[in-house]
Amino acid sequence: MSTTVEPSAERSAAEVNEEIRALWLRSGGTLSSEQREEYQRLVLEWAAALPQPAKAA
Repeated sequence: MSTTVEPSAERSAAEVNEEIRALWLRSGGTLSSEQREEYQRLVLEWAAALPQPAKAA
């Protein structure tokens, strides 16, 4: 089973957050080293999907 997160037409931060929550639920609150790697990739994807704040003029 692959744990690689491949961006499929860029998911929203909410979609990625749901996957993060599901990972924690499946793990029972304790992540294995493989799950930790998946979590780290998901957090990076989530951060990239967050709306960027408007820059002041």
